[in-house]
Amino acid sequence: MNSKADNWFSKFVRLSEADSNGIGTCVTCGLKKHIKGLHCGHFIGRQHQATRFDEMNAHCQCVTCNTFNEGRKAEYEHYLNSRYGQVMVDLLKLRGKSTYRRSKFELTKIAEYYKIKAKELSKEKGIALW
Repeated sequence: MNSKADNWFSKFVRLSEADSNGIGTCVTCGLKKHIKGLHCGHFIGRQHQATRFDEMNAHCQCVTCNTFNEGRKAEYEHYLNSRYGQVMVDLLKLRGKSTYRRSKFELTKIAEYYKIKAKELSKEKGIALW
């Protein structure tokens, strides 16, 4: 049910963090790679619906950090603190603990919104969508 929304949100996040050559940087280890080879890593896991589509909660991560090193949460939190500040990270964590269930309608609208945003970024940066 989340698949289209997840797909477009992931593309948007990776495009937003890419340079004009399509290169993104893993927020936890610093690896630079084309965004097609990076993940949209979530600080607070995707199972938490309240923060699943929160742009502050999702950034480029390499496969090793996101999948094999369970997101490298300490490094991820350090990155978030430096980018957004401790107060915002604390609020994000608090939102992550709340219970939330999205309707099909809401997920459809999220997918539509991020599809438009991803296409805009793709065109603006000259990076082909995949």
